[in-house]
Amino acid sequence: MSSKHFNWTDQDQICVDTIRILSAEMVQAANSGHPGMPMGFAKPAHLLWTRFLKFNPDNPFWPARDRFILSCGHGSALNYSLLHLAGYNLSIDDLKNFRQLGSLTPGHPEFGVTPGVETTTGPLGAGISNAVGMAMGQRYVRETLGNSDSFNALDHYIYVVASDGDLQEGVSAEASSLAGRQKLGRMIVLYDDNSISIEGGTDLAWSEDVNKRYEAYGWHTQAVDGEDPEALFYAIQNAQGETVRPSIIKVKTHIGFGSPNKQDSESSHGSPLGVEELELTRKALGWDHEPFTVPDEVYGVYAEAADCGRSKHEEWLEGWEEWSQGLPGRKELWDHLTGGGNRDYVTEEMPLEFDLDKPLATRQASGTALNFIADRDPGIIGGCADLAGSVKTTVKGGSFLPENPGGRNIHFGIREHAMGSIANGMALYGSLRPYTGTFLIFSDYMRPSLRLAGLMNLPVIFVFSHDSIGVGEDGPTHQPVEHYAALRAIPNLWVIRPGDAAETMIAWKMAYDRTDGPTAILTGRQKLPIIDRKGQFASALEAQHGAYVLADAPNNDPELILLATGSELSLSMQAYEKLSAEGVKVRVVSFPCWEVFELQSDDYKQSVLPPSVKARISVEVGIAQGWDKWVGDGGECFSMESFGASAPAPQLFEKFGFTLDNLLERAKVVLERNR
Repeated sequence: MSSKHFNWTDQDQICVDTIRILSAEMVQAANSGHPGMPMGFAKPAHLLWTRFLKFNPDNPFWPARDRFILSCGHGSALNYSLLHLAGYNLSIDDLKNFRQLGSLTPGHPEFGVTPGVETTTGPLGAGISNAVGMAMGQRYVRETLGNSDSFNALDHYIYVVASDGDLQEGVSAEASSLAGRQKLGRMIVLYDDNSISIEGGTDLAWSEDVNKRYEAYGWHTQAVDGEDPEALFYAIQNAQGETVRPSIIKVKTHIGFGSPNKQDSESSHGSPLGVEELELTRKALGWDHEPFTVPDEVYGVYAEAADCGRSKHEEWLEGWEEWSQGLPGRKELWDHLTGGGNRDYVTEEMPLEFDLDKPLATRQASGTALNFIADRDPGIIGGCADLAGSVKTTVKGGSFLPENPGGRNIHFGIREHAMGSIANGMALYGSLRPYTGTFLIFSDYMRPSLRLAGLMNLPVIFVFSHDSIGVGEDGPTHQPVEHYAALRAIPNLWVIRPGDAAETMIAWKMAYDRTDGPTAILTGRQKLPIIDRKGQFASALEAQHGAYVLADAPNNDPELILLATGSELSLSMQAYEKLSAEGVKVRVVSFPCWEVFELQSDDYKQSVLPPSVKARISVEVGIAQGWDKWVGDGGECFSMESFGASAPAPQLFEKFGFTLDNLLERAKVVLERNR
């Protein structure tokens, strides 16, 4: 906790006005953007960055730094102004190129693009929810590493700036509720209460008392005037002193502060002030510098703050060196949990042998694979949206709770969207490998989080079970039909639908070994045969290619190809046996992951799907969308083009035509058409 006393000088006011004018100039130069929020929140942001925030611009990802998350990402000009002033690798020219192609200053902050940006924000509610994951990650890593009486390796705070819009979004309510239960005392939210939305005053759609709501969540709450830096200074100190509850400080601000005609108006929210209004704002603030000018004294104030951070970093390094040697293996564990470390050994010996006489649901095999990896990697942590017993996501280590901070099973509650965002935040925190679990049908609820994981290249593992009409009696509300296609539409998301227990183990190996993006593993409820791979059929290791020839025609010369995923792989293998016995030269291609198959060489892809073989059938109990690319002009999709129904699974497969007789009939029609 800070022990500093408040002081405020004329230099501070010049710094604040610099941020306001810089932000407005950036938006004006781009002729698009959101000047109002940065202008209104400039004073609280300046106070936070110069009095409290622990950062080192020379090492933006120092693990013990404070995190600063601008959840209201439309106010990105504020973030970029602060990063530039604080000495990060962001020049005035970068500010002038705001929102331009290839610039370091995109319209909304993007992780991995701009130095110092901790997470991609813009979809409102995502940033504050990511921050909950960061705070949970901090607590788990601290507990796992252990501390000494004299040194705390991760003694830092997670600061969030959130807007009215952030707190209106449902995901923030989900995440904030869980944060209260988890007692994340290192999380401090500054709520920019400017009472303005795009359509007008927030009272058009909102009448609640936000602080009372957060008090009910179990948060520490305060309220201050954003133009009173002394009140805010002591409010942040109070929040730091609250070591159990997360804190929210309601900061009353004026959107577009300083603009004579647009302050406190929706007109300053999402468009440039305009040349004339910007000039009037300059005069109102007493600003007589050329555009994009930063007075030397402003750079001096921020250089002092940066130097303070550098000194704290040096002190931390000295303490860390001794602490890291305090217990055997601690340094290696630190590298593993915060810097990546070496994980290559973890999946080398994934078990692939199963009892051929005992059919096994892929969800059960998924649980086996998860526990195999978790036993070897303490960085695996995650949980389920109140469905762990069904999705099979429980690992050894107990529940992750304030009373058991080293637990590895997170109880997210029925909060799928927040679950995804929190997992993203945990991945952003360091080198944790978070996973989530729910039924596939509920992937709809967490789609924004899946998309952001793909956008940020985060190696989160999303487990979805109950992946077809095989769910049965729960009916069409719980039977995914369009969801395979919907997930495959997300760029950079690998979607793996394994066909038996062995492929499920490989699916986990693929997901775990991947470091440049997220993976969704789709598993089923119904028991499936174990494919005997010791004879003529290919090893499950071939699934790492995304698609492979599981069973082939004599001389590797097929006239018909069946392409299948998931539970339909066993149906295709039955068809293979029947057709082969009738003299049809048929190949079965197991196709668990389109995205990985796309990464293979053209030679490999053509070896699996020879262009000369036009007779092809995709077999998947979901909509056919996307399969046309793989079946080609001469092929056909054996698919599900309607919602399901409530009945036992065998009756549903019969009703909707997913039977061996139906598949054989379609195969012969397609074959004849291409002869």
